[in-house]
Amino acid sequence: MRAVRDIESGGPEVLKITEIDEPSVTGDGVLIEVAAAGINRADVLQRQGNYPVPPDATDVFGLEVSGTVAELGPDVPSEAGLNVGDKVVALLDSGGYAEKVVAPWPQVLPAPVGMDLVEAAAARGRRDRVLQRVHGRSRARGGDAARTRRAGGIGTHAIQVAKALGLTVLATVGSQEKADFVTELGATAIKYKDEDFVERVKELTDGHGADVILDVMGAKYLEPNVKALANNGRITIIGMQGGVKGELNIGRLMSKRGAVIGTTLRARPLSEKAQIMGAVRQIVWPHVNSGAVRPIMDKTFPLEQVRDAHEYFDSGSHIGKVLLTP
Repeated sequence: MRAVRDIESGGPEVLKITEIDEPSVTGDGVLIEVAAAGINRADVLQRQGNYPVPPDATDVFGLEVSGTVAELGPDVPSEAGLNVGDKVVALLDSGGYAEKVVAPWPQVLPAPVGMDLVEAAAARGRRDRVLQRVHGRSRARGGDAARTRRAGGIGTHAIQVAKALGLTVLATVGSQEKADFVTELGATAIKYKDEDFVERVKELTDGHGADVILDVMGAKYLEPNVKALANNGRITIIGMQGGVKGELNIGRLMSKRGAVIGTTLRARPLSEKAQIMGAVRQIVWPHVNSGAVRPIMDKTFPLEQVRDAHEYFDSGSHIGKVLLTP
């Protein structure tokens, strides 16, 4: 079958289609015929050599897919509610940039009701990460003020999930086009190239600050994030686009009784990923099925154009999810 393997590190030019054997279903695994695979920042980090594949995982790129169940392992229990032919979405350790992939059954969910499989891949949009960071690790509550950065797949999904959970959402964006888009989703846009986002956060929250900050930049915005934080607020860092080392005014953080939380998903054990996926199904899926949280798709590329897809993703111009279709 066709797949994109992690063979060498570098820019999008290192990505190429190879022929590999189809994966064999494991005892607790679900063999999925892939309809669409989402591109994530983690894929870019892996391509650059900064996000190694777990020792027991395939070197094929891709952490999330939608598709159709082709085969179930003998140890998949009946309570999983999965059958051959079901339309599903799945969280992976790797393997999504391919025609078929095997995922542990606890990391597989039914696709949203009435949604085609390409849309379902966009609806998945790393919602497990969003829920874990916004609802779980960050302990967001209705009435909190949340700030998220960027209008890509995670950003647009985070805005919708936060709104569905009853939060007031502020989103930092880099263009008027993205400002208009996040405003349509229910967020208040802050154009960080033209405005001091710390002052704007304070202004928009009547001096309160942001209770929850979901940050993809890391070091570059660590100190400004602390300044924008409310008392007892939480900063959850999910990316390192702005570097890995930064200065932190510990006194300011302590005076606000704030917390800085760093987290990843790939290295978590199966039991924790199963809990996150269960929470997605219970908390987020009803909002997806009702239409309150909808998939935001930017562009879809055939698998053969994986280089073009990564070049486009790297440009940062996308609004919503970028997908590959085998």
